Amino acid sequence: MIGGNESCTAGPIPMSYLTCLTYVLGEWTGVEHIEDYLSYAVYLLWVLFPLAVVLLLPGVLVILFYTSILLLHIYKRKNELKEAYSNDFWDGAKQMLATLWDGHGRIWHGYELHGAENIPEGPGLIVFYHGATPADYVYFMARLLIQKKRYCHVVADHFVFRLPGFKILLDVHGVMHGPKEECVSALKKGCLIAIAPGGVREALFSDEMYTIIWGNRKGFAQVAIDAKVPIIPMFTQNVREGVRTLGGIKILKALYERIRLPIVPVYGGFPVKLRTFIGEPIPYDPNTTAEELTAKTKAALQALIEKHQKIPGNIFRALMERFQTQKKED
Repeated sequence: MIGGNESCTAGPIPMSYLTCLTYVLGEWTGVEHIEDYLSYAVYLLWVLFPLAVVLLLPGVLVILFYTSILLLHIYKRKNELKEAYSNDFWDGAKQMLATLWDGHGRIWHGYELHGAENIPEGPGLIVFYHGATPADYVYFMARLLIQKKRYCHVVADHFVFRLPGFKILLDVHGVMHGPKEECVSALKKGCLIAIAPGGVREALFSDEMYTIIWGNRKGFAQVAIDAKVPIIPMFTQNVREGVRTLGGIKILKALYERIRLPIVPVYGGFPVKLRTFIGEPIPYDPNTTAEELTAKTKAALQALIEKHQKIPGNIFRALMERFQTQKKED
């Protein structure tokens, strides 16, 4: 055995660096046969690595959101004088963030947008299916701004406004709390607004069957009627395969219904193919009630799902679609 002051390479048979490190670690900790424990630890790391990956990858979206927030603070700091004299102070920042998110969508998901011509030139209410994360909507918003020079506001759940550091991001992008009066006013001013009637409940508790979970919500339909604007259905293919939730666990659903906070774990972040499809607008009809318009919108969204999504969703299939050529317009 090598003495404390001898080199690991001393003697007629030099020791490998790994063997030397194991020996030194054993001497330092006083644990005999430490190499057996290390081998077991390496085995556990190998077994658990895929699990760690699928749990940590969704964190990339969080990093991108906070990167966006940091860039907005830097932008504001560098343009403080301009803010006092310009009505479009944040235009450059919006373009910058649109480029960031569109780049991420292109690289990680091969993101495509189809049917943008169905979005009217004037105001309109986009109604979309909510995936486990809002990433597909952010990709859509970025692509729309880059290609069409149009900006789309979105109605978000109340908890989003309580996220630390998010205030500047929400203010810059005009994210709305969702009171009917606020939405109607914005639409009458010519804005384009997006809303997912299923909200957080649909995000957390829908699954690979792509079930629409709206409950009795029909406020969005009344908003469209009061503002006299069309409703445009929107769906993103494979959005459930990119990130999934553990919403099937009953105790988690019961806990959400009690505290109304999205504490359901998510996993995935897989680079699946994402394609957003914009359906044909449902025009304003003064003779249509909110209940009837809700039913029409749900049917239109369900038709988009059935047309563009294979049910049940499959992660492997969604990954393989990255290698297919661009989907032809139907």
